[in-house]
Amino acid sequence: MSSISGSLTEMKKTSKPAAKPSLWTQSFRLLLKNKLAMFGLIVVLFMFVACFIGPIFSPYADNKINMAQMNRAPSLQHWLGTDKLGRDVLTRVLQAGRISLTVGLASMVLSVFLGTLLGAIAGYYRGIVDQVIMRLADLLLTIPGLPLLFIFGALLSEWKVPTEYRMYIVMLMLSLVNWPGLARMIRGQMLSLREREFMQAAVVLGLRDRRKLLHHLLPNLTPLIIVIATLNIGGAILSESVLSFFGLGVMPPTPTWGNMIDAANNMIDFQQHPWLWIPPGISIFATVIAINLFGDGLRDVLDPKTKR
Repeated sequence: MSSISGSLTEMKKTSKPAAKPSLWTQSFRLLLKNKLAMFGLIVVLFMFVACFIGPIFSPYADNKINMAQMNRAPSLQHWLGTDKLGRDVLTRVLQAGRISLTVGLASMVLSVFLGTLLGAIAGYYRGIVDQVIMRLADLLLTIPGLPLLFIFGALLSEWKVPTEYRMYIVMLMLSLVNWPGLARMIRGQMLSLREREFMQAAVVLGLRDRRKLLHHLLPNLTPLIIVIATLNIGGAILSESVLSFFGLGVMPPTPTWGNMIDAANNMIDFQQHPWLWIPPGISIFATVIAINLFGDGLRDVLDPKTKR
């Protein structure tokens, strides 16, 4: 018996403890338990797949004008009816979703890149660099975003910018409006991280600034950046839709959800042809709400200050 107990004791000593899952694995498991966040993710993925793949299988993807089919109500042939030029509304909604989602994603990437870069530089180097970047951000934050976008959009119309280039300029406009808020948040986190023990150790070791930023500081900001980036997509889609609705964003014949709603801007279409404006309106609503639900779920999981 003593030999058996001795062998068991040796086995306990030699056995290694089970490895704990990584932080990202734990966060992913917590995210899977959030039903609202997963529902939002499913809706967003469905919208992306439907908008980018759906028109390929549509027989009306060429958008040919058919005056004999103008303003037809939904039917088996046209599930969401036709518009005033006889084009299939369902196909147009999916094609418009491509533009709106692309603009939202691209403007988010640009604004996150600018905000992260400038905020990290301001928070790390401080001094005159911090003053210049933050005063520029403060100047942009004092101007309401939507009126500033209206001014830019009016200038595009005044300068008669070609339709095929307006989408790219709208992306730049949205990123220009959205980066200051992110830059201030990144700067605040950077100032806090500079005082941590691991950064003091990096200073003692004499590491270069680039290595401190890329290998020590920015990885600690990744959860915050992911959450802000996710939430910014919904705001960018909504802003682009508002600009297009007022005729200051992407212009026809390039379809977006905003200018599709603007096409039904008279009382006759509003009352008698609801299939012209309800589908793009529901698409905007569902996409933005789903992105916000998923973003809130990410924030609950990745933000250490949130009570789980």
